Amino acid sequence: MSESYFEFGTPAERWDRAKMFFDAKEYVTAARILTGLVDEVPEQVAPRLLLARAYYHSARLAKAESELLAVLERDPVEHYAHLMLGRTLERQGRADEAAPHLRMAAAMSGEAVL
Repeated sequence: MSESYFEFGTPAERWDRAKMFFDAKEYVTAARILTGLVDEVPEQVAPRLLLARAYYHSARLAKAESELLAVLERDPVEHYAHLMLGRTLERQGRADEAAPHLRMAAAMSGEAVL
């Protein structure tokens, strides 16, 4: 696919297209669309969080980590970002770094914290 396909349309149309590809488990394609969208609207958390999820599911863990840290910088109480960051760090073999994020996510969601 040409790069213009990923850039075509309004931000809302690209958001819808990215979600469609994500739901179809086409994570790499979703990430290509979302990368441009995140660059265009960096202050919005939802596209960046979906981009992080696409990176996570396509095993691009360093990129997922980077996006999740950017989400938490903008919204420190985004409980799902803490959970995803914890899981991302665990997948990278960094359990000690993951633990605080997993505890934070559990506390924010009302789960028992160990």
